[in-house]
Amino acid sequence: MLVNETKNRAGVSSQPSDQQKIPSGEIAISVKNLTKTYRIFGHPTDRIKHALTFGHLRFHREFTALQDVSFEVRQGETVGIIGHNGSGKSTLLQLICGILKPTSGDIRINGRISALLELGSGFNPEFTGRENIYFQGAILGIHKDEMKSRFDDIAAFADIGEFLDQPVHKYSSGMYVRLAFAVQSMTDPDVFVVDEALAVGDEKFQRKCFARLEELKSRGCSILFVSHSPANIIELCDRALLLDHGERLMYAAAPKTIRAYQRLIYAPIEEQPQLALKYRVADQSSERDADISLDPVIASNNQPSLSFDAVLTPETRVVYPMQGAEIESVRVLDTEGHIVNILQPGNIYRFEMAGRFMTDFAGIFFALHIRTISGVVITGQRYPEEGSYVEHVAAGESFKIDFKFRMNLLPDVYFVGCGVWSSQAPNCAHRILDALMFRVTPNEKLKSFGYVDAMASAPSLKITAQYISENNGH
Repeated sequence: MLVNETKNRAGVSSQPSDQQKIPSGEIAISVKNLTKTYRIFGHPTDRIKHALTFGHLRFHREFTALQDVSFEVRQGETVGIIGHNGSGKSTLLQLICGILKPTSGDIRINGRISALLELGSGFNPEFTGRENIYFQGAILGIHKDEMKSRFDDIAAFADIGEFLDQPVHKYSSGMYVRLAFAVQSMTDPDVFVVDEALAVGDEKFQRKCFARLEELKSRGCSILFVSHSPANIIELCDRALLLDHGERLMYAAAPKTIRAYQRLIYAPIEEQPQLALKYRVADQSSERDADISLDPVIASNNQPSLSFDAVLTPETRVVYPMQGAEIESVRVLDTEGHIVNILQPGNIYRFEMAGRFMTDFAGIFFALHIRTISGVVITGQRYPEEGSYVEHVAAGESFKIDFKFRMNLLPDVYFVGCGVWSSQAPNCAHRILDALMFRVTPNEKLKSFGYVDAMASAPSLKITAQYISENNGH
């Protein structure tokens, strides 16, 4: 059951824009025991048979997209929803927005809700962008005069120029999302729901969107944010909901939930059900606020304790075609020569790349980079330096090169890529993206944030009493 003060056919609140805002601390979204089950018919005639027998005979199978999911979002809180494809994220958002009806359970929305779900949803493709702005305002229950007062801000945010007066069926996917986000976010919603639609925007527009989300949050808007990017969830969200096969596994602080999610997706397939059960039990227990053990699995290869996690194997590894060279191994070694992938801040590590040449080359250089989960290159090294090359290598020769890094990265998971390059064609002799991954673990309370700890020394604070003249008589 979806409960809202007033809602239109799409389940979106149509309350006046000048309504009283939700008092601080109140519940903006309440989801209790939400279940959504679909009937899957094998053949179109099975639907007719089902209707003719009044449902007494079964001609379908059932698929449960969501099973008994409950959580609450407070006023002004941003909650991320994360999980692998098919975990029920989009179904949950559509239920909350009233696009789908739940099989059972209860949804309560306090205030007006705006949503950016499927790309271009809610737009009339024959209307111009200008006409769709007013059309969307009408759907949200906003008077046309008020939409006129907001029109310039919406148009400036969308920044699609002359296409604003073109039918939206002529828009690119990027234009669609720019206009849709501008309309939905510039109408002062009490609850804002965002699916993965932002992924189609360019980097500049995505940054503008995230800045707008922060602004909405500061005004007391509650935000539901679905993303496959752990970095975005941690940066933007207060708490995160982890879904798996339609069930709630964890609802906790964003960094804690992200660690659980990463542990789950990188675990061997045969271990994932047991790990999911562990999270579910801990989440439902009376000690759900206690830290859940996320200790890595230690490989039995005589490694030092907590220095190697066999689960940390990237599924995104991409090996380029060999064009005269082959990278045979990439690994991280500590100062004692142990293979590691659980790294400690401040320590020095060797990132070793080894391989062989199959053809002669003139003008070779080697490179290695470290990326975040979202793909941002944090740092990298090249040998020799830019503009210089290893002048000649011969077929049959082997190579081994060490790139040394002081681990000044902040705690998170990172990916390593590397390559052998030539100044002559073929330029890419061999390359591997996401050759390996590693985790930096915290060893003390964090004093920096972001990706890199560039702090030279602890901040220096001086507080000086205000000078008061004796002539003031105080």
